[in-house]
Amino acid sequence: MNPPATASLLTLRRIAKNFGGVRALRGVDFDLAPGEVHALLGENGAGKSTLIKVATGAHMPDDGEITVAGQTLRGLTPTLAQQLGIACIYQQPALFPDLTVAENIGLRLEHGGATRRIDWPARRARAKDLLARVGATIDPETEVNELSMPEQQLVEIACAVGAGARIVIMDEPTASLTQREQARLFTVVRELRTAGVGVVYISHRLEEIFALADRVTVLRDGASVGTHDVRTMDEAGLIKLMVGREVAQLYPPAESPPGAVVLSLQNVCCAASGVRGVTLELRAGEVFGLAGLVGAGRTELARVLFGLTPANTGEIKLNGRAVAIQSPQQAIELGIAYVPEDRRRHGVILEMPIAQNMTMAVHRRIFPRTWLRDGAEQALALDYVRDLAVKCSGADAPGGSLSGGNQQKVSLARWLATKPRVLILDEPTQGVDVGAKSEIHKIIRRLAKDGLAVLMISSDLPEVLGMSDRIGVMRGGALAAVLPGGSDAHTVMTAALGQETGKGAA
Repeated sequence: MNPPATASLLTLRRIAKNFGGVRALRGVDFDLAPGEVHALLGENGAGKSTLIKVATGAHMPDDGEITVAGQTLRGLTPTLAQQLGIACIYQQPALFPDLTVAENIGLRLEHGGATRRIDWPARRARAKDLLARVGATIDPETEVNELSMPEQQLVEIACAVGAGARIVIMDEPTASLTQREQARLFTVVRELRTAGVGVVYISHRLEEIFALADRVTVLRDGASVGTHDVRTMDEAGLIKLMVGREVAQLYPPAESPPGAVVLSLQNVCCAASGVRGVTLELRAGEVFGLAGLVGAGRTELARVLFGLTPANTGEIKLNGRAVAIQSPQQAIELGIAYVPEDRRRHGVILEMPIAQNMTMAVHRRIFPRTWLRDGAEQALALDYVRDLAVKCSGADAPGGSLSGGNQQKVSLARWLATKPRVLILDEPTQGVDVGAKSEIHKIIRRLAKDGLAVLMISSDLPEVLGMSDRIGVMRGGALAAVLPGGSDAHTVMTAALGQETGKGAA
């Protein structure tokens, strides 16, 4: 696990960067050795993204020095960074959605002019080989817009591997991967390290840091608060370095027993999304965690319940009454709310003010007969800003000005404003820092205590284990098992992989 004692691949010294009056980086030092995994940690807004944009040439530092493989650079650009072997895999993949996977990989890795002749069989074969190397079972002829977020991330990693990068920066690469995909990714990272590649690894999942990293540098408020050998640290110490204080329990316990059944499904199927014969009950005051591998049908089931892809057969009951949910509007009227996985595409409109983001789902209530009532909108938004502790300059601030955790709170507020009885949360803490994650978990527990029935979908297995009163495991579009709270990771993964678990009743 120790990096070799050789010359640094990447050295950043005294890096400073200001955006107007905001000091994003304050003299940060960072270095990366060949064959090292160097973790970069910090809360959202600590300066991690700015630092990696400096390292990839996307931002020019106001002060400081950048050295790559012993060469001090005066003007690093994205093109020069790529030529020097620096590759960055961002949390939001930068792929062309209407092109195939093979075409995206080809555009990244092939050289020549626009009139060059393309060897299509060779392009497809290369893409297939690179995808296999990173453990992705994806058809190279699939268009990117048909891929899930985890699959897009694997395509990005395949591009970096194919480019022969010497410095690979991974920004939250496992944010929406399940345990199986994570294990394969860890294998790829270790193979890169063995090959002498330096990996900068950014993650909010501390267990990954201890599993992979050699050293860790922690940023707080734009400054480095230390670089440490991972073997000398523990989780509590890292959290304290990141947030500057002790953090209470990451997974707060339930405060009251579940109540009556609010939502029940009996043999629910949806041919369009592959949901097959799902039977379960969700109770008031319960956090029901939904686990499973990518493609197992978790999000697809949420979309059925919210009317995005209505069920074809089976029965759905709300408070004992059979209902047919044919549209999101109908789901909202029935008291079902859905906070989707991809908050940038479906959760928060970044250019829109916080107040408008929060009230979007209740326009008919606050703007009756289309009368504009800005005061009512502001009052409602400010209530949720206070209630959810949204850190912002005001309700008129754009959604894009917020950190990931605060964007997630805004997305949650939009649906809480509808006064739901059932709340579906798809990856509620994906890509948020440990402090914000703790806050969101407290909010979820508080909502359950107030009687809300919560269906929580998460690829973060410790989150599922720590937050769930019961755990449903999806596999192949069906509910493979319903397990009691307190089940262990082995039992959940056994069910996800289709092995015998002692399946409980729904």
